[in-house]
Amino acid sequence: MYRADSALRMTLSDIASLAQVQRPVVSMWRKRSNGGAAPFPSAVSVLNGVEQFSADDVTAWLQATGRGNNPEAGNDVAVFARLATSTTAPRDSRQTFDGLTALLALKVITGEPLSRSTAADLLDAADEADPDDVFLYSELEALGSALPGLANFADRLVDSAFSAPAAFEKLLAHRFKEGLREQSDTALADTALKLVGATATELASTLNSKVLFVDSTPGGSDVMLSIVQHYGESQSMTFLAADHHGGASRLARRRLAVHGADSGPVKIDAKGAFAVNGPAVHVAQYPAPGNPSMDTIGILNSIENITLQMDDSQRAVVIAPARVLCDALAGESGNLRSDLLRSGRVRAIVRLQPGLLRAKPREPQALWVLGPSFAEVPIAERWTMAADLSTTSLTLDVSQDLISDVVASMGDRATIRAHSFRFARLVPSRLLLAETGALVNPPPTKSTTTAAGAETTLRIEELVRGLSTGSSGRVTLPAVQPAAAGASLRAATVQELIKAGNLKYLNGIRLKEADQNSQGGSRILGRDELIDPHNTQPRFITLLDFAAKYPAGRLTEPGDVVFCTSPRPVAMIDAEGGAVVVFPARILRIDRGDPGGLLPAVVVADINRLKAADKSWQNWRLRRTSEVERGPLTKALESLQHEQAQARQRLERLEELATLITDGVAGGSLTLTDPISNAAPVEGTA
Repeated sequence: MYRADSALRMTLSDIASLAQVQRPVVSMWRKRSNGGAAPFPSAVSVLNGVEQFSADDVTAWLQATGRGNNPEAGNDVAVFARLATSTTAPRDSRQTFDGLTALLALKVITGEPLSRSTAADLLDAADEADPDDVFLYSELEALGSALPGLANFADRLVDSAFSAPAAFEKLLAHRFKEGLREQSDTALADTALKLVGATATELASTLNSKVLFVDSTPGGSDVMLSIVQHYGESQSMTFLAADHHGGASRLARRRLAVHGADSGPVKIDAKGAFAVNGPAVHVAQYPAPGNPSMDTIGILNSIENITLQMDDSQRAVVIAPARVLCDALAGESGNLRSDLLRSGRVRAIVRLQPGLLRAKPREPQALWVLGPSFAEVPIAERWTMAADLSTTSLTLDVSQDLISDVVASMGDRATIRAHSFRFARLVPSRLLLAETGALVNPPPTKSTTTAAGAETTLRIEELVRGLSTGSSGRVTLPAVQPAAAGASLRAATVQELIKAGNLKYLNGIRLKEADQNSQGGSRILGRDELIDPHNTQPRFITLLDFAAKYPAGRLTEPGDVVFCTSPRPVAMIDAEGGAVVVFPARILRIDRGDPGGLLPAVVVADINRLKAADKSWQNWRLRRTSEVERGPLTKALESLQHEQAQARQRLERLEELATLITDGVAGGSLTLTDPISNAAPVEGTA
């Protein structure tokens, strides 16, 4: 039996959040209290198949029973509750969400309780606060007869959250489950927002003028709020937001109003161009909430509009997908990005790790920091700072040191020489313009100078001498000597090598458990075989079953590199070929006719030395060897692999020998005789 009394409704998940317990705990309370002295409140309605409970009944039950971990549940309930359908539209509707956020903005502007006003009074106050209807009047007018009830709820929501800004952020925090797709699809993780906001505020501190921040994107407000939170009330600042007319932009202006920020509009024409005079720091996140489907061309055109109106007194911080800002681009997109680099205003390019865009946790992001162009410096002598943090978490010390590097990149050559960079390296602009692949590459892992080569040569000779003195015989290798400077080929990314045809990528397939056996057939290579090849039970599939049930599957060829990215990057060479690779394992196949300097053993070594967080296999950099070195290196590695196999076999035999002797003597089946004590006595000692 359902009843309708309280205006606030809660689901079982809402109750768990209010009581600060796990969701199953609420179901347990409901079941165990049934028939007792204080039964769990009955549902009062059902919405889309989900039971709704009276918020007043729930808080009364929590207080009477002492359940949960939130003693202030009665005061906090409005933050987790929603309005009943009979009173107005449900809180997860877009119209009601817009109305609530507009009421919160009006409450901050007027400084008065909303529940004491009639609908007409509220609309009059809205007209006075927003005479041009740029952020809240239409939202309140659209509520109609539901306006007074929603105003009462807004007051209660503010009381529960202790302030209107906190209540606003509580509403927006539900963007993922409230159907606000344009907001949830573009939401950045807190670490990314803090990095962008802190970078912008640090750049602003170098301008020696009144702090002015500009966001020309449609509906962007997350970054601006991070700046507001960074400054707090310690410094006055002004924000200019784009005058776009969409709902996302109106929401952004309401958000700034609720947080008491001094804001104004910046006029954007039909082509996206605008103008800002004097010192300023531009912030931009792409894609923006007002245009979440913006493509690569659109993002670069929008950045170009920022760049075209900048002078040397302005700075800009842009965060966007790495595939746009620093990964390989071709065609019109590549030409447009090259034009932006040619302007000289791109002072820093930083590739960030995946996981910073909540809706797409596997897509890495990147930063561009724009600044003075140094027009007096010839283009051939200009530089840009590049940093690769794709496998580095944005901890506090990392963010601080990165921001320090970024700020230093704004200076002239003397300033840069005086700064000790932790993450960044300076790249001549001419090399960036000539680069056909990724703009940001990891720093070289080891020096290739003659001194380093000489040290390595000495160590190799020392190891060979030590290994040759044992019982296994002499280790033979080709003569080793330091290489001439610049003799090695440049390392290249997997993506570049695939595009050049030197490398081919093949996906693993999915095999049913029932089709696998442990007796014989084609070998199966998967994640387990890669992670622990010596202790994993061999798996097989008969060729007949494989051909009949998996016609799209392929067998490996000798020399294929089998790899996976989870739980960490790991690879192996399939020297025999004829194996079935199962997902998530995959194949990299080197072209035999044109290997491009690749050797399977070197590829495997490069993959196995990667950090566990480096899962973006397209951007892995693989070392290459010249044609003259391929033969000797292959023979040397084959010789060492043979020695390793013999050493493993000898170790297995020694382990078996130790086990047999231990078990035999301890079990009484064997006895050991000391050969010295049983030897024949020496003459004259008897």
